[in-house]
Amino acid sequence: MSKVLIVCTGNAARSVMGVTILRSLAPSLEVRGAGTFSIPGLPMSQRTREALSTLSLSDPQHRSHQLENVDCEWADLILVFESEHVQYIRRHHPKSSAITGTLPRLAKFLKADVVNLSSRISELGLSEIEIAAWEQVEDPAGGSQDIFNSCATEINKHVAQLVKNIDGI
Repeated sequence: MSKVLIVCTGNAARSVMGVTILRSLAPSLEVRGAGTFSIPGLPMSQRTREALSTLSLSDPQHRSHQLENVDCEWADLILVFESEHVQYIRRHHPKSSAITGTLPRLAKFLKADVVNLSSRISELGLSEIEIAAWEQVEDPAGGSQDIFNSCATEINKHVAQLVKNIDGI
């Protein structure tokens, strides 16, 4: 069973959406979330809860979690949402750089194959790439409910594409 860690900044919006969506679309995966600058133990934001409800999803048990070494060591794949998250992993968890990529990049380039997941991830050269502007999933923090809903829709689109390819064919 593949283990996927989804990381954003506060572990209150994007990563929560990603975790909840991925768990619903791929129940065979082990999925956890964390933040690069999180206050541990907080529930998701109300706007995140509402955005997930537009997808008929919820995670009432969610509590924020600060990213730690043990999280990175646990993961087979780390999904992030912006270049700052990639840079954070490269600085603070360099051993995990090769398994860390943006959700949009991995949804686009991780292809279904009978080759195991770790080999397919390795072929992407994630630790060496520069993050392009198209890979950013905008942080909805401080935005209106419409911005949160739009973010959830975008994450759902990328996760759905990723799920088609993550476990091979």
